[in-house]
Amino acid sequence: ALAHFLQHTMSQRSERRGIHVDQSELLCKKGCGYYGNAAWQGLCSKCWREEYQRARQRQIQEDWALAEKLQREEDAAAYASSHGSQATPRSQTSQTPPSLAPFSKFEEKKTNEKTRKVTTVKKFFSPSSRAAPKKDSHEAKSHSPSFPRQLSVDSERVSREFVEFLKNLQKPGREIHKQSRLFIESMAMKKDLGADELSECVQDFYQNMSDRLMSHFKGSSEKVERVMDQVEKYIMTRLYKSVFCPETTDDEKKDLATQHRIRALHWVTIQMLCVPMDEENPEVADSVVKAITDVIEMDSRRVPRDKLACITSCSKHIFNAIRVTKGEPASADDFLPALIYIVLKANPPRLHSNIQYITRFCTPSRLMAGEDGYYFTNLCCAVAFIEKLDAQSLNLSPEDFERHMCGQVSPRGPGEAAPWPHAGPALSQLRRNLELLSSLETRQQQVMDGAHSLQAELSSWQESVGREVQEILEKYPLEIKPHASAIDADNADSDLLPPPLQPQVFAG
Repeated sequence: ALAHFLQHTMSQRSERRGIHVDQSELLCKKGCGYYGNAAWQGLCSKCWREEYQRARQRQIQEDWALAEKLQREEDAAAYASSHGSQATPRSQTSQTPPSLAPFSKFEEKKTNEKTRKVTTVKKFFSPSSRAAPKKDSHEAKSHSPSFPRQLSVDSERVSREFVEFLKNLQKPGREIHKQSRLFIESMAMKKDLGADELSECVQDFYQNMSDRLMSHFKGSSEKVERVMDQVEKYIMTRLYKSVFCPETTDDEKKDLATQHRIRALHWVTIQMLCVPMDEENPEVADSVVKAITDVIEMDSRRVPRDKLACITSCSKHIFNAIRVTKGEPASADDFLPALIYIVLKANPPRLHSNIQYITRFCTPSRLMAGEDGYYFTNLCCAVAFIEKLDAQSLNLSPEDFERHMCGQVSPRGPGEAAPWPHAGPALSQLRRNLELLSSLETRQQQVMDGAHSLQAELSSWQESVGREVQEILEKYPLEIKPHASAIDADNADSDLLPPPLQPQVFAG
């Protein structure tokens, strides 16, 4: 319904390209003033629970009426059968045609089947089936192989923090811990229930615990909310593996469908959605990266409140990016298209399951009001818009939309040398890196060509120098003369020479 409203409003405002949602459409359809949710057919959690309870009571009454009707038919059939067998003579009974024997067996089988159905329906709706005796419950708990005997690291840490928090409350804290522990043990025996029934059990526990705390703290909603946050953290951390994406639902199938849908829309640009964000600005680019990181990190959290905190942080980064781009505070009309763009770029894992998990097991007050509820409602609108996205939503012709979806065209035109006009900072940086690598490859080739040329020149120079040296040696051969003797070597009369002069010192 929200996605249909988005498309209808956008078609009416063709002069303003983009996505627009009236803030009143985010509120509960009952007019209570709280935020609605697409998973609850546009109702808030309070109104949805009231509608769910009324529908459940009607279903129970209809099933009881069906059970009573089947029981009356069974009693009438049994009465007619017993009186008919007494009035029939034995001789006639023995003369029953063989052809009627299979029909009698069919009637007997049909009667047994009706009896089994009546018994099953009665057991299902009887109070004794909902609350088993303590002895049987204890035996089932002690022999159940699926009951977790050893807590995970996160569960142990959260349990210690929960106990430390409750120490400040003294006696009420011990009662809160006892009730929470008993509730977790009881939920371990209800793993075969559907997701709606599990959600109803958790929400009933929240409501009962909140009423008790409100009575104890004498109407102090702030203290009650602080305690309920810790109760939710403790319970949902312990129950996370059994209630997140349960096998009784098709959440996993829808997760894959949403992931494939977002992957098929990878070509949607920021201009197509009219998002006022300049990703070339470093501060804006940093906020976009942080927003994508937050919405992806949502899947790693276990507590619904922590998942909501990731959505809130993501939304605040989006508002900051728009504010830096426009130089003024962002409006709600700017926020939703930007959130859609972030979801398309992030493609968060198990997006549908996380939204359903928050919807089913978060404390109702957080989804009904406040910034957490507002941002979560917008995220649900963004996902609904992505699921219903068509050519008109992006101001494209149906033919262009189909070509984009089939991968025949892309935002960058064929043979276009210029960069993508709508590319994000990551793609722009990738383009620059590719251009740099291309220039480096050209320069490397030039260096290699010069090196080969230099090597060839060195070889030629070496050969030419060798030839010149050889020619000089041939032209001017080397002549080796005899060794010259000393000056007085041939002087026979050297003994007749006067002695060498000696330095003398004269006294002045």
